[in-house]
Amino acid sequence: MGSSTVNLPPGFRFCPSDEELVVHFLHRKAALLPCHPDVIPDLGLYPYDPWQLDGKALSEGKQRYFYSRRTQNKITSNGCWKPMAGRGEELVLASDSNKTVGTKKYFLFYTADGIRTNWVMEEYRLSGFGTSASTKTRNRRKQDYSKWVICRVYERDLDEDDGGTDQLSCLDEVFLSLDDLDEISLPK
Repeated sequence: MGSSTVNLPPGFRFCPSDEELVVHFLHRKAALLPCHPDVIPDLGLYPYDPWQLDGKALSEGKQRYFYSRRTQNKITSNGCWKPMAGRGEELVLASDSNKTVGTKKYFLFYTADGIRTNWVMEEYRLSGFGTSASTKTRNRRKQDYSKWVICRVYERDLDEDDGGTDQLSCLDEVFLSLDDLDEISLPK
C-alpha cells in the first residue's frame, strides 16, 4: 500500500490528538511558521475521491492527513462530502487552559448517485488569531487563518472491532443512524 512516509525513528507513529493537529500543525501552517517535522502535505482535497488519497496524503494506518484550502465546494468527480447529520461542530480545547483553539466538523462521502459511503472526513479549523499586532495586521492574519484546514480522512469499518483510533463510539453510531433516517422517505 503506497503512502507518504514519515521520517520518524522506529517505534514512533503519527497519531496526533485533535489539539496537536490544530496547535502544532494547523496554527503553524496558517501563521507561515516552520513545522518540524514537516510531514503533512498540501492537497486540494476536492479533486480527489477519498480512495485516491493513498500516496498523496500522509498515511498512518487507515488515516490520511493533509492540509487544504477551506472551501464550501466539497464536490469531487465521483461524489461529494456532506456534513454528518446530527453532528455539529465540536470545539477543540487546549489541554492546559481549556481555551478553544479550533473546531472540528465531520463529513461523510456520498457517491454521485447519492449513496452514502463509509468514508469519513474530520475537518479542523482554527478559531482565532493573535492579538498582539495592529488591527489591520490582525485582520490580514484572520483571513490567512480562515483559508487553511487540516483534514483527517478514513474509511470506517462498522463490522470490524479492532479497538483502533477510528472505532466509533456508541454516540457516533446514534448520529450515523440519524443519517439513515434522512434517506428514508415515509409515505404521506
